[in-house]
Amino acid sequence: MPRLAANLSMMYPDLPFLDRFEAAAKDGFKAVEYLFPYAFPAQELAARLQANGLQQVLFNAPPGGTDSASITQAWESGSRGTASVPGREAEFRVGFAQALVYAEALNCPRIHAMVGLRSEGASAEAADATLISNLQWAAIEAAKAGRDVLIEPINTRSVPGFHLNRQDHAHRIVQAVGASHVKVQMDLFHCQIVEGDLSAKIAQYLPTGRVGHFQIAEVPHRHEPGTGEVNWMHIFQVIDKVSVECGWDGWIGCEYNPADASAGGTSRGLTWARGYL
Repeated sequence: MPRLAANLSMMYPDLPFLDRFEAAAKDGFKAVEYLFPYAFPAQELAARLQANGLQQVLFNAPPGGTDSASITQAWESGSRGTASVPGREAEFRVGFAQALVYAEALNCPRIHAMVGLRSEGASAEAADATLISNLQWAAIEAAKAGRDVLIEPINTRSVPGFHLNRQDHAHRIVQAVGASHVKVQMDLFHCQIVEGDLSAKIAQYLPTGRVGHFQIAEVPHRHEPGTGEVNWMHIFQVIDKVSVECGWDGWIGCEYNPADASAGGTSRGLTWARGYL
């Protein structure tokens, strides 16, 4: 049975962010993820997790910037990561170090290192080389803290210019890094848009041990499962079957925008998940 984590950056949009922890717990979630923690003191977030019996399973390293204000500014200005961007290696390292501090405080086992947009004038080969080098450095630092490092292929419709778009590319990068705790964040929303063939992709990649986390959202509008084109009951059955066969025991992040964003809309839209919560 899928283990679902609520994505608090997208779900419960009618509530202030810190109130979303309680809402997710009341709906039956045992775990949460979100984009960024850096606008809040780590101790405050940890208290919300503890008070609501929740586990933090994932968050992103900064998209750019080196402190709370510049991280927010980087995201709002369109930066989507620095890991593959030549010339921003120092910024990547400062940001990842900050992510490790939060991961320790939140007891979070995974950090998504955002790959970023391919910089103007940089070749794909140069971006790959920068990404591999940065991930090798991050792998050493993460190993000291017992954390996994994840990279995520993102579709070109949602984020034009993103350097990493396909599962095979992501797995080549992970293999080149050569660290068992550097893995792929397999977002099935992005995968369906770029590649499709979700059942085969899951069966191909999950047994490799290089998939660290799943995320889901309906295609095409990024709402909750059941509002679009994917047969999610079948997909969950495939994940369950392959997980049993290969011993995978990770989480599936619900990274979607509720179709009903009004008060209580997220909870009303969880009909699809009731059997799993």
